[in-house]
Amino acid sequence: MARWEFKLPDIGEGVTEGEIVAWLVKPGDVVKEDQPMIEVMTDKATVTITAPKSGTVVETRGKVGEVVAVHAVLLVFELGGGAAVSAAPHAGGAGTNGHATVKDDGPAATAVGDIKEHLPGMGGGGTGAGVREGVGVREGGGVRESVGSGASTGGGAGGGMQGYFNEKPLATPATRKLARDMSVDLRRVPPSGRGYGDARRVTRTDVEGFTRAPSRISTPEPTLARASAPAHAPVSIVHGPLEERIPFAGMRRKISQRMAQSTHTAAHFTFVEECDVTALKALRARLRAPAEAAGVKLSFLPFIVKATVAALKKHPMLNTALDESTNELVFRKYFHIGIATATEAGLMVPVVKDADRKSVLDVARDIDRLSNEARSGKAKLDDLQGSTFTITSLGAQGGLFATPIINFPEVAILGVHQMKQKPVVKDGQIVIGDVMLLSLSFDHRIVDGHIGAAFAYEIIGYLENPDRLWLEMT
Repeated sequence: MARWEFKLPDIGEGVTEGEIVAWLVKPGDVVKEDQPMIEVMTDKATVTITAPKSGTVVETRGKVGEVVAVHAVLLVFELGGGAAVSAAPHAGGAGTNGHATVKDDGPAATAVGDIKEHLPGMGGGGTGAGVREGVGVREGGGVRESVGSGASTGGGAGGGMQGYFNEKPLATPATRKLARDMSVDLRRVPPSGRGYGDARRVTRTDVEGFTRAPSRISTPEPTLARASAPAHAPVSIVHGPLEERIPFAGMRRKISQRMAQSTHTAAHFTFVEECDVTALKALRARLRAPAEAAGVKLSFLPFIVKATVAALKKHPMLNTALDESTNELVFRKYFHIGIATATEAGLMVPVVKDADRKSVLDVARDIDRLSNEARSGKAKLDDLQGSTFTITSLGAQGGLFATPIINFPEVAILGVHQMKQKPVVKDGQIVIGDVMLLSLSFDHRIVDGHIGAAFAYEIIGYLENPDRLWLEMT
């Protein structure tokens, strides 16, 4: 019987690598054609790859959480006698145990399972995956490239490494972006991270260390330099009793990367203020019945979305993003509001598109649909990208206040907290009112304090006097 190598297919869209999220088969399993074999997460989507041929799995390569390059070998099959394979054996002739190993670089190796537009949860053992990039999916692409192994000569940057050059370095998309931001040529950075096989991967620490090495090859400095996150050695925790270890992979690791990117890039400052929502609560109570008659569950969130959009129109700086590659501030003249949603897999941010053009009922329908699809793992890729501003709310568990992390590359985020009855002063009298705190975090590189405060009070004004929403609605 012949053995056949199955490689990570090129799924297009500029994707050059993927993270192994879950193995659905193991050595010794007999698989049929089109049977799911492995789940791989890229910057674009979670992909389930199916078997292009029937056979027996001899070997799986790569562990859960490992990043592999396009065209890297994922599985080795032993094909049945009836399988027709057109390929040449390895240079060594017959493989071990007398089997000929077949290398297949043809169309079979590009057979891909469904590119899932839904994002399943990452179970306790890392058996599923999703994407936030809180947290949504990163947009944009890149030049499709075949990634080579990248020789590693040991040691760190510098120390005789000035002549180092790797034509096809292996690195994650986040590391590539950091290198672009710091004007570092990845081909000249000695890799130290685990890749696949004998390959080594360029890590964030490698890039940052390269910039500090005295022997670095000079590259032009960016117009606006940005301080990088401090490098630190990976933390190793000694094994002990009564512990369980699961792979830190899939969506949870993606969220980790995005949160670190935001905190190390945006200069966060947070503004907190009270909001008396007594009038809003009364308005919602009056509208609940007609909304239910229309098949809509009416919460406070649609009103908060509409108030936020109205405030964004008056403060367009809050609806921008900084394009660091061109040093341009991008004013978005559309209003796509991300709604941070807690799921079993982690925080996801489905997006209400064109919220300015929708009624409160339409926004409520969108929020209900998007949140249900996110929690059930059926969110479409298009519904998880493109936000211009994000709202996060924990509802009854909202606490007093918090400092929400900006959904980078946005420049601000609104945190909505628990509504409580408190004494308030109205017309010189102390009465019981419904009060909640709003926490807004801003990127101080873009948003000055007085602008952030004015934006916050604009939202509060609409929520305390919700009739203004109807008066100014377009």
